[in-house]
Amino acid sequence: MDRKLLDLLACPTTRQPLRPIDPRALDGLNAAIAAGGVKRSDGSPQSAPVDAALVTADGRLAYRVDDGIPVLLANEAIDLTAAGVGAT
Repeated sequence: MDRKLLDLLACPTTRQPLRPIDPRALDGLNAAIAAGGVKRSDGSPQSAPVDAALVTADGRLAYRVDDGIPVLLANEAIDLTAAGVGAT
């Protein structure tokens, strides 16, 4: 993702800056999704694997990136802590 664009983006809920998810954390997230243990902020399950994501500075929330477009909707946020995924 373009660095200039990334510098402009922020979490719609916490206003924290966003960064690309670490590859190991992405693997952990997809394993948790496959096990059925990942929900979005609105309570709906995240059933499809994630190809890319942006995470908040504190590593608690993730937003998927679909076809290069960040999905920065508060109700689409994935709580990495609840999913048992660390995004250091």
